[in-house]
Formats: sequence, structure tokens, C-alpha cells
Amino acid sequence: MRAIRFHEQGPPSVLRLDEVDDPNPGPGEVLLDVAAAGVNHLDIWVRRDLPRIPVPRIPGADAAGTVAALGEGVTGIEVGDKVLIDPGLSCGTCRRCFEGEHSLCSSFKILGESCNGTYCSKLAVPAVNCHPIPEGWTFVQAAAFPLVALTAWRMCISRGRLRPGETVLILGAAAGVGVMCIQIAKMVGCRVIATASTEAKRELCAALGADITIDYTADGWEKQVRAAAGGKVDVTIDYVGGATWGSSLKLTRNGGRVLTCGATTGDATAAGLSHIFFRQLEIIGSTMGARSDLAEALVAANRGDLKPVLDGVLPLAEAARAHQLIEDRGVLGKLVLEV
Repeated sequence: MRAIRFHEQGPPSVLRLDEVDDPNPGPGEVLLDVAAAGVNHLDIWVRRDLPRIPVPRIPGADAAGTVAALGEGVTGIEVGDKVLIDPGLSCGTCRRCFEGEHSLCSSFKILGESCNGTYCSKLAVPAVNCHPIPEGWTFVQAAAFPLVALTAWRMCISRGRLRPGETVLILGAAAGVGVMCIQIAKMVGCRVIATASTEAKRELCAALGADITIDYTADGWEKQVRAAAGGKVDVTIDYVGGATWGSSLKLTRNGGRVLTCGATTGDATAAGLSHIFFRQLEIIGSTMGARSDLAEALVAANRGDLKPVLDGVLPLAEAARAHQLIEDRGVLGKLVLEV
């Protein structure tokens, strides 16, 4: 099969198209003919500098395609089914898995990070990770959905408990997770303040339903948020990290919630600890999600409440270009590799 791999970590140029052996589906697995693979920030970190990554490695967490073969014991899915995949892998036998909290499993893995991923023409994955593609979606749309929808749903709904009428601030809102957070918050009935660095990104946020858009690179952007919120916000969503963490704490009302699923600009310091305990803020961390989180997000997608947000499509062989575009911060929503 064809696969994009890196044989050493480094810049986008380390990605190359290789011919490798086809995988065989094991017990409980299916073999997928991959039609499209989504590109995520996670793929960038894995390729660039995430520690202890064995090489060669196939990156990629998102994929959609057609079931080509079934492993032993697989039921409820047939050859020819068109599916998208949940990128999270868990043991399925521990207490957390039995509770339905798969992302809290001590053996939890993410495709492309802890094992080979989806930038390939064939993929063996557990059958339980396969979901039917929503009616009317293309493979490209389907491949743009799972990781960001799973992450945003878990953070906003399962963990973050967004409620109607709340004012929600989303930082870096034009990114893949951000565009899902906007849609979820509006679906719930929240008022959304979205920050983004360019006019095109702010226009995208507004088109998705954001009530107010703000340029966070401008001097005094925090004052603009306060003015738009009439004070402070109920909930702040911050996966930007160190560059914005102090502002996130200060802009959230007493007793409010700060939700985070990442730190693109690096870890935050403990400088804001007094804000947390004195003002009784809830800091809610979230990583990926349970199978039920993606299933619920897909129900919302089938209702028309959520949709993939595509910036562009590139052939598999141009994975390095896709990575460079993301690193250059020139992407609105998601890029997808067509296999």
C-alpha cells in the first residue's frame, strides 16, 4: 500500500511517500480502503518534536473509507460499508472502559501518535471504532470530522456543561476544534465571542454563528471582550495555552469555567493560581473523548447542527505541503488528504 511516513522527526520535508506492506485485520478489526485522511495539529507535533515516537511512523488520526475485509468475530458491519473512524484506541476491558470513559483508559492511544496512523491507502482498525458516514457527506467531509468533533463535544458538552444563555469566549476560534466549538455552543443556545487573527478567519467564525468576533492580535483585545460580554464571560475555551492563559483567567467571571484541550503556544505558568482559588474558577481539562461523545456528535451532525469545515483538499503525496500550510497558520478549519 501507499503510505506517508517520516523516518526522522523534523520539518515537513521529512514526510515522504513510501510503499509498505498491506495490513491484515486481526480479531475484532476491519480493513479499510482509505479514501481520505484529515490533517490535524496533532500530526504536526508528532512529526516535529513529540518525544519517544518510534520511526518510521505513519502520521494521521482521521480517516474515512470503505470496509474491504472483516477480521475474526466482527459483527454489525459489512464489507462495502462506508465509514469514518474514531481515532481513539482503548483496551476495552478495564474499569474506565466498562464505564464508557475510553479516553481515561490507562492504555488509551491515538492513531498516528501511539501507533501508525491514517496517511495511507489501507488501514486496519477495531470495528467498534467505525461509524456510518452521515447521509449526503463525501469521504472528504467525513475525514474532516472525527477528531475535532470528538474533542470539541467532550470539552463543551460532556466535561464543560455548556448551558443555554451563557456567554462563551473561544480563543483561536478559526482552528479545527474552534469551528466545532462555535457550532456546538450555538446549538446549545450560548452567546459566542470568537477571537481570530485575520479578517478571513473572523468572517468564517461569524458565518458559523459567532455573535461577536475580535482580533486577538490587536492592542486592547481583552477590553473588547469585556465590552462585548458586558463584564466577564461565563465560559472561556482556551487551547492556545501560554500566550493567552493569563487573559483567559482574568476574562472569566467569578465561579466561571475555563475549558482546555491543548496548549498550542506551550504550557501556561502557575502565575494565575490566585485567580483560580480566590475567584473559584473551574479549570476543566479534556482530551479526545469516549466513543459515546463521537456518537452523540454524529447524531447532531445528522440533524444538521454540526458540519465539517473544510479549507482545502490535497492529494496524499502532498502531505508535507498540508503540514506547512498549518504551521504557517494559513488554514481555516480543516485540510484533508485525498487518497
